[in-house]
Amino acid sequence: MNTPVKKNDQLTVHIEDLTHDGAGVAKVDGYPLFIQGGLPNETAEVHVLKTLKNYGFAKLTNIIEPSPFRVEAPCHVFSECGGCQLQHMTYEGQLQWKESMVRNVMQRIGKVDAPVLPVKGMDNSWRYRNKSQIPFDLENGEVVAGFYQTKSHRIADTNTCIIQTDEADRLLRAIKEKALELDLTPYNEETKKGQLRHLVVRKGRATGEVMVVLVTKHVKLSKKEDIIELIREVEPNVTSIMQNVNTRNTNVIFGDETNILWGKAVIEDRIGVVRFEISARSFYQVNPVQTEVLYKQALDYAQLSGDETVIDAYCGIGTISLFLAQKAKQVLGVEIVPQAIEDAKRNAELNGFENTYFEAGPAEEVIPKWYKEGKTADVLVVDPPRKGCDEALLTTIIEQRPKRVVYVSCNPATLARDLRILEDGGYKTKEIQPVDMFPQTTHVECCALLVLDK
Repeated sequence: MNTPVKKNDQLTVHIEDLTHDGAGVAKVDGYPLFIQGGLPNETAEVHVLKTLKNYGFAKLTNIIEPSPFRVEAPCHVFSECGGCQLQHMTYEGQLQWKESMVRNVMQRIGKVDAPVLPVKGMDNSWRYRNKSQIPFDLENGEVVAGFYQTKSHRIADTNTCIIQTDEADRLLRAIKEKALELDLTPYNEETKKGQLRHLVVRKGRATGEVMVVLVTKHVKLSKKEDIIELIREVEPNVTSIMQNVNTRNTNVIFGDETNILWGKAVIEDRIGVVRFEISARSFYQVNPVQTEVLYKQALDYAQLSGDETVIDAYCGIGTISLFLAQKAKQVLGVEIVPQAIEDAKRNAELNGFENTYFEAGPAEEVIPKWYKEGKTADVLVVDPPRKGCDEALLTTIIEQRPKRVVYVSCNPATLARDLRILEDGGYKTKEIQPVDMFPQTTHVECCALLVLDK
């Protein structure tokens, strides 16, 4: 294998960019080297660790000229933990890089030339997560808890996480300290022994309500009352204590069985004036401040006057649907997960909306059926998972030709791909607005407006 660099080479390089997972990218005679911890516009000395045919990996050994955006990461496990990738970069630098990344992806993957606006960031880019999923393990007889290390299932042990709530920190420390005393021996993935798999903490930002979920290997909790007493003592705002039972040998967090240990089965939150009930396993955006920013953007792009019918594909528990229902004549939501549709119906009822209709099934099958039944859309909204829209749904959009499409995306690469397909099918991308839902990470949400190109 003939590459311009070899393993163990010591090089001085100029770092040009970041990868999607936050590694610096430098090129030696066109050959990319990925350098963990490097930032754009830095000159650095590196040690080559591994070379493959088309790229290699190197370790940062000395920064000769640092980036103007470089700072000391405030988290003590930043270098180990896989949760954040950009704490060593100022927030201004993060926003600039994300805007540039979205613009580059649109041009490189989608050949889309629509304006990409500056990223809408946060006033406070810490303590924003309303949901924490904390794994537990036992190492040398000691309880460890925190978050998984990069590309591993080994835990970066910590007592605090500065992007999650104070409530989650307090509960993490308390359960960690008392786990063995409460017969909550951490579950080990290799031996398949133990009881406590994850601690999940959810908070309603607008209401202050807190839900605690213990994900356990077995149903039986021998010291259930003591566990409840500890949680309520540590966190007086807790209104829901749940147990989820996951008996499978899997790294999927939740099992199928969820039971109430104390309090209610749901907590409530609000986005704007719209109320939502959140259960232990409901999908709900983890950054409520920026969720409101994102949904207001989607509502703005929908340009609703009160006479429109809107279809919301991938509607989940109805979060975007109900935001749109404030201004639309009717909103039809479709989602493949039946439980989410039940949640959406309940949330519509909770808010007194009578202009919504929700149906479970694949969007690419349900929407053509609706059109045949005469349920046509003026505006179609999509908010798909990271893999983007199903190809059949894109075909359906092109065939049914709603006047406007509002595309909410958590993955700029699949957004760019799908925008290209829609543009080839007769739409024009007017504008793309990135929203920083996940500060300190490389992730960014986007909201794009497409209109029929007459």
